[in-house]
Parts: sequence; C-alpha cells; structure tokens
Amino acid sequence: MAGVLDGLRVLDLTSGIAGPMTTMLLGDNGADVVKIEPPGGDPARRLPGPQQLGYRVWQRGKRSACLDLSQASDKDTLLALVRTADILVESHAPGETAALGIDYATLSKLNPRLIYCSITGYGRDNPLSQRPAIDALVQARTGLMFEQRGWPEGALNHISGLPDPFPDLEIPADAVQGADRDGPLFVASQWPSLGAFFSAGLGIAAALRARGITGKGQWVETSLLQGALAGAAGVWQRAEKPDAPGFDTWILNSKSSKGHFQAKDGHWLHNWVPNPRFILQASEGDSLNASPDLTVQNDPDRFGTGPEEILVMSHYQPLLAEAVAKFPVADWVEAAATAEMTMQPVRSIEASLADPAFLEDGCVTEVKDPELGTIRTVGNAYNMSLTQGRPGSAPVAPGANTDEIKAEAARIIEEAKAATAADAAALSRPSGAPSPASGRGEQFGFPLPPAGEGQGEGGAQGRAPLAGIVVLDLGLAIAGPFGTQLLSDLGATVIKINGLYDLFWHRVHIAYMANRGKKSITLNLKDPRAMTILLELVKQADVVQHNMRYDAAERLKIDYESLKKINPTLIYAHSRGFERGARAALPGNDQTGACLSGIQFEDGGMGRPGEKGETGRPLWSFTSFGDTGNGFLSATSIIQAIYHRDRTGEGQFVDTSIINAALLNTSYAVAKPDGSGFPRPRIGGDQLGFDAWHRLYRTTDGWLCVVAQADTQRAALLSALEIKDAADIATALQGLSGADAFAKLDGAGVPVEIVDTEFSRRLHDTPDFAKQQWTVSYPHPMVGKLDQVGLLVNLSDTPGVIQGRPLMVGEHTQEILKGLGYSDDDITTMEAQFAIGFVGMPRMPPRPTAPAAGEQPKKGMAGMVEKEASK
Repeated sequence: MAGVLDGLRVLDLTSGIAGPMTTMLLGDNGADVVKIEPPGGDPARRLPGPQQLGYRVWQRGKRSACLDLSQASDKDTLLALVRTADILVESHAPGETAALGIDYATLSKLNPRLIYCSITGYGRDNPLSQRPAIDALVQARTGLMFEQRGWPEGALNHISGLPDPFPDLEIPADAVQGADRDGPLFVASQWPSLGAFFSAGLGIAAALRARGITGKGQWVETSLLQGALAGAAGVWQRAEKPDAPGFDTWILNSKSSKGHFQAKDGHWLHNWVPNPRFILQASEGDSLNASPDLTVQNDPDRFGTGPEEILVMSHYQPLLAEAVAKFPVADWVEAAATAEMTMQPVRSIEASLADPAFLEDGCVTEVKDPELGTIRTVGNAYNMSLTQGRPGSAPVAPGANTDEIKAEAARIIEEAKAATAADAAALSRPSGAPSPASGRGEQFGFPLPPAGEGQGEGGAQGRAPLAGIVVLDLGLAIAGPFGTQLLSDLGATVIKINGLYDLFWHRVHIAYMANRGKKSITLNLKDPRAMTILLELVKQADVVQHNMRYDAAERLKIDYESLKKINPTLIYAHSRGFERGARAALPGNDQTGACLSGIQFEDGGMGRPGEKGETGRPLWSFTSFGDTGNGFLSATSIIQAIYHRDRTGEGQFVDTSIINAALLNTSYAVAKPDGSGFPRPRIGGDQLGFDAWHRLYRTTDGWLCVVAQADTQRAALLSALEIKDAADIATALQGLSGADAFAKLDGAGVPVEIVDTEFSRRLHDTPDFAKQQWTVSYPHPMVGKLDQVGLLVNLSDTPGVIQGRPLMVGEHTQEILKGLGYSDDDITTMEAQFAIGFVGMPRMPPRPTAPAAGEQPKKGMAGMVEKEASK
C-alpha cells in the first residue's frame, strides 16, 4: 500500500523543530524528502537543547545533501532540484531566502507548481519579524509561560483586565500545579514549534489539494507565533460580556486544582474532570470498589462549568487526595477502567515508548539507530485505510546522499537543455489531473465561501482550498470539533450535528474556540425521524467526522461500513482518545493523553530535582496540543484523503487519536525497548529551565528568559554582564531591571526576551495581527463582541476564510431542514415530539449564583458537599 503522498518530492531546507517535524510527516506518508544541509550539516544537530535526540526521529526516511548555497555550482544544483519538486519547506528568517536567491518569488517562476512553505519566528513584515525564532523566547515574549499555570483571576478575566472574583480564596500550594514560587513556568514542551508544525502540515495539505484543482502551487506561511496562538486559542479569547448569563469561563486559573493525586505507592495519577462520587465511594472500604453507584454521576456530584466551581473543587481536593492515597496507582487505573472514568497514570516518556500496546498499534515504532542501537520512537501520526503511510528508516549522516542528489540535479539540467518548450513544461511532473471542487455545499443551499484576500505574492487569489466540501461534524468536546473548525477555516461547509443536551457544553468558553464558522442542527438520534435526517445529509456529504467511541457509532449504525453503503465515496474520519486496542473503549481526553505520553511528567520537571532539590509534580499545560493536536491531525488526514479522492474517486476511513498527537509532542525523546533512556536535557522541579544557559532569571521587576546555545553567545553573555562563570548569571541579573538586562544582552547578540505579562491583553488590539487574520472579531448574541485567535496558516493564492462566529446550538435547524425539503408543519411536529431540538436561537439556561468565598455551595453544583461536611 502506497502512502497518500507517494510520488511527491520534498526539499527540506529547515532547521530546528517545526520544519524537520513537518517534513518527517510528509516522508512518513510517502513523499521522497531530500534534506538540504550546509557544509558540515544542519547546525541544530550539534547545538545543545531539546532537539538533540529529536533529530534522530525527525530526520528519519530522508536523504541528505550538503550544499553551500553561496557557491554558484551548489546553488545551481538546488535550482535544478526545484524544477521537479512538489514541495519546499524552509525555516530561514524573513529576508534571508531573498538574499540567497531562493525565495518564493524566484523559485515559483522556475516551477509554478511548487508549494513553498515558510516557517518563521513571527511572520514577515511586522515589528517582531527579526526576533529570535527560539521556542523558549517566543513563549517568553508572548507570555505563554504565564499561561502554563494560569492567572488567579482566570483566563478571560485576565485578558479583559477584570479582577479575581474570589480574591480571598486561598489554596494550599500542594493542591495546585506548578513550582512553589511566583512567576512564569518554563516547561519542557516546545509548544510554539509544535503549533507551527501542526499548522504547516495542515497548510501544505490544503495547498496540495488546491493545486489539483488550479494546477498552481503557492506560498504557505506559518510561524512560531502562530503556533503559540494555536496553543493558547482557548485562553486567548476576549468577550465583551464574560459574565453574561449562559456563558461559563470555567475554572482554568492558577488557584484551581487540576485533578492530580499522589497514590499510596508514591506515583501520580490524573482524573479530569474529577468525579467525587467515584473516588470517595470507591475508596470507602479496605479494597477499591470498581463499581460504585454512578447512576447520577452527572448530577450533582461532577464539577460544573462555571468559574464558581473553584469553591467546590477547593472543598473536595483534600478529601479526594486522602482517598486516592489509600491505594496504589495501578489499582485506581483498573477500577477507573471498570467505572469508565477518565483516570490514567503520570509516567515518563521512556515508559510511554515501552508500552507494548503503543507498539502494537503502530503509534510507536522500533528502529535500529546506527549509534544508539534498537530504539523506540513515535510511529504513525494517523491511519488511512487505502493510503497508509509508515515511518521511515533511521536518519542518515549529513551529506550521505550528496553525490547521488547532485547527479540527479545534473540529469535534470541536461534534460532541460535538450527539451523543447513543451518538453520543459512536462518536467513539472503533474501529480494528477485537475479535478473540480465538489460543489456540494451549494446543493445544501449554502453559498461557497467567498475568495479571501491573500497574504502572499502568488498572484490572483482563488477560493479557499476546501470550498464546496461538505463536512458533517458529530464531534464532542474539543478534539473532533476543533479539527472540523480547521476545515471550516479552509472553506469547507461544516454542519454540526448537535444533541438535545449540548447547550450545557456549548456555554463554556473553550467550546467557543472549536465551533466557529459552522451550521448547527439539533437532532435526537434515538428518534428514527432524526436518524433519517442525518442519513439524508450523509448521502450528500463529502466527510463525516466524529470522536465518539466507535462502538457507540456501531450501535447507532453510523459506523463507516454502514455509511459507505449509502455514500461510497465518503471520507469517514474517527478520532480517539487512545491507541487502538484495550484502551480504545475507555473515555479519554487531553489530560489522559498528556499523562500516558510523558508530557505532564516532563513539563512538571519530574525527571530531575530543581536547583534546591525540589521534586517536580505533574503539570497539565493550558496550551497543550492533545485535543487540538488530534484535531490538527484529523483535519490534515481528511484533506489528504480528499486529495486522494480527487485523483481516484475513492473515499476511505481515516483515524487518529490524542495519543498520536501527544507522542508527536514528546518526539524529542527516544527510548530502548526496555524503557530505559539516553542522556538528554531536562527541566527541574523548580521549572526554571534546562541549564544556566537556557532558562528563566528573575530581575528586579520581573523575569527574563535567556537561550545562549552557541559558544559565541555564551561568551557574549558573560562579557555583557561582566562575570566569569555561568553560576554568576542569576546574581548579576537580580540586580538589573528587566529593561536594562534586556538592553545589555540583546545589544551583545545574546538571544533573550523579557517574559511579557501583558501580551495577551494587547493581542486583539494589534493591527498587524488583525490584518493577517491571526486574530478575528465578530458580534456574538450572548457575549457581545468576541475576539478570538484566527488563521493559523496563510496561503497566498487560496487563502483561508473565517466563516462566522461560534455557533449557537440548533440555530440552523430550520434552515437545513427546509433545504432538505421539510415543511414548517413537519418541523413543528418533530420539535414538539423532541425528534429535533430548538429551532432558531435557543434559550440558554442561567448559570447558578456563585456562593461567596469561604461559603460552601448548598446545592446544584455538588450535592455531596453538605453530606461530606456533616460527617
């Protein structure tokens, strides 16, 4: 079985993390990737940092050629390769490619079908464009380091400058996550680069599909800044009326516990959202009761979605911690599986890679490294039933294929010299006959999204890459809906199939970040009439996507085998919490994926003590790419399946999981089959950084982040501070203001940034960001003006389009049903009999009144509070 990108050639001119990961994923799915390195190899191979072991993963399956692009002969070699390439990915700073004569404007003239992807630090043509494209520094400048634990007042209150609604509430330090100190947190995960990687892969897939229609390539651009925006999309929303009835900003703040508990054996587990009834009743005896009475698990004992729930959580945290401590982690995980609770152990990356279930699934793979021996690394990112990819072989040494690649370039040059004009045109190697867009969106009565304004230099702008594609979104929570939102942003018509009780979830602000630009119809799928409506939509759809457990889809007879009988060309996308296997039937979420993959272990600094011997504890990042990473992978695989269908007429089944995304997030580490690892940089329990050269420092008025990886940068740092040893850096910086320290170090050429506390508050008022549609605004009937993170990747010729505000549950029910031919009487009857939900704008139930700080909730939010307090 050939990968979906079989026959395509990719030129990889990247360095760092995001670019190499992007081209790795292209190679894993069938593309021939040629890495172009400078003499001596990619400098990032040698620099100390989190990419050291990662390069043994990200360079797999690629050929390598060392070329000096300042030399005419080597540059001619590259230009020859460009003539027959399909995709080029580069990570130079803005302006550098133009100086080398390998910019998009130049290369697209040589090969008009070339898809040229640029991954920069902050984009081009803005005041930040020349700042260092280094993860820790982007996290510092954007304030992402403060978002790791959150703000005392909560995300939406902070971004709007509103006060802490519970200023007198004090939570013990051992009940909350993060180092026991004030200030930002340095985490091991390289979130900006990971966000840029996910975005670049999505953009390339969209451009490839567009090329099949237009015959032209284009410029795809993303950045570490947009990667940071992707990670913070949930918390970087600004609502004009955050206290509006029917709108919940949830409990994501620095004072709320996050469901971490230490068990009897000293190991940690994560239960999110914690279920007090399960933990307290299961632990009442001398052995765990795996089947306590959970008949009312959703009311009243599960935590609710309002910000006042922090009071409930603060009451329960010590009770739950005491209960969990009675039994070891393995017993809790086994009991949680029986009770279908979201609970998993916190473990290291190495332990994750040793998991036999991951290896059996293929999300982890085993490879023979020429230096390290047999190692395990991340495997397939997603599965495609007709065009399955596979991880490439171990990386080759820098320049291992230089001679053969130069010979290929020489043949291209000779063929070009001998060819007629018609022959030369044929050398562009079209990968399939252009095919028209589906146009099914218009069949539903929805106009195709208008052509947008391009951000690049690719010529006349066309419609968005997925214009005319119809997607049915049966997704829940974040992972499924975020993926279909990405498809909407690329022009697809997305119809959200809401259930009768979805109002309560859609009132939460993080639901807003995954459901814009969609049409909503409310169906009770237990009613045959509603199921008939769904199947009518399926017949006319291009894609069905969901993240419910697959056995539930089978019971409803909306599994792939059932639906392809009525729509043989359907692309059916399923996203899971876990790998395929025993865990597949368990409920999973971002948190459980971050536990099992090692993210929480590494980001909490649990791999080594801090400077003062601090032992790290698990940390669940608010900027994690578990749910949303899964959404990116789902959207990318769907677009690649559309690309395949455009050429062959074949639909197929594609699937991915939160675990797949999480393992990509931790792909900077590898392990031996027995779970032992190799030396690599780790952060400590103080969450200050990797070492003295790559960490946070306190100044007189805030915090500074320094990343001095090269010897010249380290010498410049010591000279600028007039010190002789790295051990003196902290003392020297403590006596300087942030501005003075920044001026000294930046002026000396040391990569440095002030950790900004105000970036998110300025974000939605920055004209450059709005112009690029990196931020977007619209009126919303519930919360007034709503500001959100916008496009995460820019396409020059077929740009994305923001199709509208987040949906209101059921607001398009009548419109969609009339488009299907239902009469007003039909609709009224079905609504009265609960076959369908609200027609038009739904009435949102009011939020419970928050109790005062220190006062126990009396009812509704957690019914066991009074019961426990009375014991």
